[in-house]
Amino acid sequence: MLKKIGLTVALVAGVPLCAHFIFMPPPLEGRTASRAVSPSPATTLGKFAVKPRPNGDSGVLPLIDGPDSFAARIALIRTAELALDVQYYIWQRDATGLILLDELRKAAARGVRVRLLLDDNGITGLDEDLAALDALPNVEVRLFNPFILRKFKLFGYAFDFLRLNRRMHNKALTADGAVSILGGRNIGDVYFGFGDGVQFIDTDVIVAGKAAADVGTDFDRYWHSGSSHPVARIIGSPQANSLERLISDARRAAESAEGRLYFERLRSSELVGDLIAGRPDFEWTEVTLVSDDPAKGLGKAENRDLLFPQLMSLLSMPTRSVDLVSAYFIPGRTFSRALRQLADGGVRVRILTNSQAATDVIVVHSAYVKYRPELLQSGIKLYELKPEHAIREEPRTQGLAGSSRASLHSKTLAVDGQRIFIGSFNFDPRSFHLNTEMGVLIDSPRLAEAVAAAFVERFPQVSYLPVLTGEDGIVWDEVGIDGERIRHYTEPQTSPLSRLFLRLLGLLPIEWLL
Repeated sequence: MLKKIGLTVALVAGVPLCAHFIFMPPPLEGRTASRAVSPSPATTLGKFAVKPRPNGDSGVLPLIDGPDSFAARIALIRTAELALDVQYYIWQRDATGLILLDELRKAAARGVRVRLLLDDNGITGLDEDLAALDALPNVEVRLFNPFILRKFKLFGYAFDFLRLNRRMHNKALTADGAVSILGGRNIGDVYFGFGDGVQFIDTDVIVAGKAAADVGTDFDRYWHSGSSHPVARIIGSPQANSLERLISDARRAAESAEGRLYFERLRSSELVGDLIAGRPDFEWTEVTLVSDDPAKGLGKAENRDLLFPQLMSLLSMPTRSVDLVSAYFIPGRTFSRALRQLADGGVRVRILTNSQAATDVIVVHSAYVKYRPELLQSGIKLYELKPEHAIREEPRTQGLAGSSRASLHSKTLAVDGQRIFIGSFNFDPRSFHLNTEMGVLIDSPRLAEAVAAAFVERFPQVSYLPVLTGEDGIVWDEVGIDGERIRHYTEPQTSPLSRLFLRLLGLLPIEWLL
């Protein structure tokens, strides 16, 4: 009997071990070597990016509106003359995803070099499209920490968990080494206010000049990292009709009712028109790119080379205020203690995150609520976004608008009304320790004060405000339509069953994974 048990245990342990060696990523030898182009005044985008400026060597322009952010990406792709470096965590095969893939194809057809680096965890249904693009002249596609099993990708975690649990969460698009868009948005309808259902509220920023060149240099680090594999070595050659299918599907997406509205935004947007004409209304200032060492994707980065320690070093010690917007906020013991110490020392700390009703990842909320009482006890103000918060200027067509709810996806941090960080970094354990992240720290009192003003003028209207009653009891205040206070004694817009489910999730020892 014991012998049979021993054989069974050996078999159970041996199968994943064998699979680990059988399905290892292919070797990286022989990859092409390439570098980001330097901004040049000979290009449309380079003309204004390389001019010396008295207030700083980087231009910044925030992108709050989803449709404008989508239009700005298309404008950069269409204006590029030399090179496009594109890096994303999620790229969905929906209307906006198909349209942008086809725009990259068209750019390559006119001679622009396209390098596309995607995390392999967020490209469901795109294998054939990416293989087809990679086969074109001027296009090269790589996958970060790829799954070797393609049809049953999740099974890969059973025998390669340590590697596959580390993802590339970066999001950036750089044109001609001169102008970049980076921030919180992935590529997909929900990130640009496209369609019905959940709509993500997010923040991107356009950067030009030195900051864009720095993004290009950082892209090179990831492109040549030990986690970035040529897509052809993972997926193989495309099928005969793959490219035609991509072109056809993208055309249908562009000709749809909402697709036409987005292209109308592209034609009518003042921001896009100024960008194409080379006269964008940038604020020129000091901008510092902060990013993880891509070796983090293999668990080999030194702590000093991670984003969060670098960011904290750059910010030093806040003296007046900390305004944090984080969709998936799990501060952990160390960061929670630091925030409470700031508040105890007289620094005003305010945090906007999702309410239980608004979050799209309930397990994250189950970890966040553990820290909520002690944060409130220190005088930290918490704002939890309502799901019915409206997406401003979301394009709709008659008969297409259905019910939709909002979910916060933005990641920003403003300090002392002077500097603001915008990027992909969620203030949670996964961003701290597992996923690679990037963002920019901007010296801009105008942008930092805009965040501070939102905590006074807008966020109270669109959020529930948790308030302590006694030691750890919590109620939620809401500002009604008439301005009167409404008090909720349980988490608003939740059911007893959902609250029980949240409590049970909170018992699981998985916070380090979130």
